[in-house]
Amino acid sequence: MNNKPLAERMRPQRLEEVVGQAHVLGEGKLLHELVRAGKPFSLILWGPPGSGKPLLRA
Repeated sequence: MNNKPLAERMRPQRLEEVVGQAHVLGEGKLLHELVRAGKPFSLILWGPPGSGKPLLRA
C-alpha cells in the first residue's frame, strides 16, 4: 500500500501529464523550454485558489 498523500501521488511528473496549461507549458513556450532544458529558475505564481499554481515545481 502506498502511504503518500493523494496529492503527492497524483502530481504530474512530466510536462505531458499537465492538463489544461497549454498557454503556459505548450510546445515552444518559454516555461516549456526552461523545464525541458533543466535550467533552474524561480517563479512567483499569482492566481485564485484552485487555478493550478502548485503544479509547477522545479
